[in-house]
Amino acid sequence: MPLNKYAPQAATHRRTQSAILEGAKQLIATVGLAKMSMIEIADTSQVSRATLYNHYRDKDSVLAALCDSEIRKLVVIAQSAPNPTDALEALSIQVSSDSALANMRISDPAPLTQFLSATSHPLWNQFNDALAMILGSQIVADLATRWLAGQAMAPLTPEDSRLQAELLIPRAHL
Repeated sequence: MPLNKYAPQAATHRRTQSAILEGAKQLIATVGLAKMSMIEIADTSQVSRATLYNHYRDKDSVLAALCDSEIRKLVVIAQSAPNPTDALEALSIQVSSDSALANMRISDPAPLTQFLSATSHPLWNQFNDALAMILGSQIVADLATRWLAGQAMAPLTPEDSRLQAELLIPRAHL
């Protein structure tokens, strides 16, 4: 039996999951977390309800997968930067300009605040550990993670993102 027999199914599975997560993020950005339903996620994602439920059991599992996906994207952004300052600037711009976070600040501030303050959550730790590897210091990563979480609630301009990133890196190494 060939090893790649199921490769097309796996690729379809990943594309479907990606469509569902993008649909959920789009809904959060437009109608908000509280008003979003599984039916709307299926419709926005252009998948059947059965397909949606084959991938995720409920809205909470979609949101958990979306958070995990977004954290992974942030790590890739930071890893692709040429230096720690550029990594922090890119992360800051990404967080500050995210449309789903922008709408959550208005329509769903309590769940957003709850997630941002869950510093013992595995996703928080996963991101912080990855950032420590990228920045070369756990202390800098701790500061940067809290700095970025603050931007989810109070976004920065791209200019301020650069300025504060430049200030954070040298000061953290003092």
